[in-house]
Amino acid sequence: MLTTHHLHHLHHHRGSTAVELDKITNLNTLIMEINSHVALFRDMLIHVGQAKDCPELREKIRKLRRTCVEALKHTAQILMPQVKSAMADGILTDNPHLVLLFYMAQLFLRELVKSYRLIQVVPMDMSGYYENRAGPSNLGNVISQILLCKQFTPDFNEEELCSITKDSQDIAVLLSEMQEYMPQHEAYLERNAALDTTGPWQAKRRQNYICKNMSLLCCVSRPNYL
Repeated sequence: MLTTHHLHHLHHHRGSTAVELDKITNLNTLIMEINSHVALFRDMLIHVGQAKDCPELREKIRKLRRTCVEALKHTAQILMPQVKSAMADGILTDNPHLVLLFYMAQLFLRELVKSYRLIQVVPMDMSGYYENRAGPSNLGNVISQILLCKQFTPDFNEEELCSITKDSQDIAVLLSEMQEYMPQHEAYLERNAALDTTGPWQAKRRQNYICKNMSLLCCVSRPNYL
């Protein structure tokens, strides 16, 4: 016969289980959304320099890039405390959400570097697109025009390069943090040399890859249209 204590314990257990299931479901949703966003970002970059390339496409790429960055950062903020807590309790189980998030962030970083190079090689004239654009983001330009008594047109391509640099740095920080808690079981890790993340040599190689690409991206000002 169940006592009041047993019923309370059972209710508490079921409540905890429900909370854990909600967390897992939420993480699954976030991970799948990021997967779709990153894939779409890559697909959009394919059209850069092609017949479909236009100011509207570049703006969509910019917005999607920011969506990917914020989604990765938001999901990491939810996931990492759970991973760290489990590690602190001595639980060394492999976390599939962490593995997926790590690889998607890694792939996205590479797409960021590619997008940076594409803008350098195939810049887009956005002057007409932003000429009549109104909103809070243009306040800085209006003030500058008043103070300097001259027309000021932001360079979309330069500002985009700066923004991509900042985003790349943020994603690199996320990757470094997640790497510390990545499972070492080889069933989870890529054996391809380009994606291999096991062992000290490969870890150093990945760190060098990130640093090398960060050195290629230089930023002198913060975008004023974000």
